[in-house]
Amino acid sequence: MSANELPSDPELIRFLREELGATLAEGGSWDFTGPLWLWRGKAKDGTPTSTAWHFVTIDGAIADAIRAASPGRSAAWGSVYVNVSIGDTRWQTSVFPSKDVQGYLLPVKAVVRKAQKLVEGDMVTLNISV
Repeated sequence: MSANELPSDPELIRFLREELGATLAEGGSWDFTGPLWLWRGKAKDGTPTSTAWHFVTIDGAIADAIRAASPGRSAAWGSVYVNVSIGDTRWQTSVFPSKDVQGYLLPVKAVVRKAQKLVEGDMVTLNISV
């Protein structure tokens, strides 16, 4: 492993970084495929509102790798700054931690959905990097 190559095991990365004080190249890039889903807001009384957001849930090994590679790249509520591409559309955003899936939620804004002709339920293949 070269000095600029990040080990792929998140637990090893944490061990080297925290226990040994090793300086590792941070960051990484991963491909992920998951369904595009819609979250709809609700008022305090439970009635639906017009607020809605589209997301792709990132979980499993990719979520672990993002978590391990993101020190110094996080913001409010544990979100992580990322670069994302779907097809030929690229943008910068944040992924937000989800306790329910032990992963992250990636918001997919309207301009991206329109450019890539995506609708709720579509399987989305993306590249994400930190």
